[in-house]
Amino acid sequence: MRLRILGAVALLVSAAVHGYLWFDGVRNQSVGPMFLVNVVAGVVIAIMLLRWEHWVPAFLTLGFGAATLGAFVISSTVGLLGIHTEWKGFAVFAAAASEIVCIVVGATLLLRARSFSTDLAPRTHATTHGHHAS
Repeated sequence: MRLRILGAVALLVSAAVHGYLWFDGVRNQSVGPMFLVNVVAGVVIAIMLLRWEHWVPAFLTLGFGAATLGAFVISSTVGLLGIHTEWKGFAVFAAAASEIVCIVVGATLLLRARSFSTDLAPRTHATTHGHHAS
């Protein structure tokens, strides 16, 4: 559960940074709607991660972190929808750090879920007493 709490906090930090930036003027740029979607998605996924012990919230946490960080890397290198950003300021590094945490937590939870489900899976054999199972 501690890992899920860490992931939820990371999601909420990223959502909060994007909300702050949206109110700070990003809403008037071409990427404004994506920032607002990021805020809502971060909150919803954080709640799911804490309330639903399933692989789906872990997958969404990983995807959220990768997509959000990936979009920022694209916007800071070649630009995204006409927006070019820089690696400057507390908000940028807080969001990037939280998104890296989302990626790590999501991947770790997915790997744990995979190994847990593999441990519980019934053992089957390809053949039974010299006859192929079909």
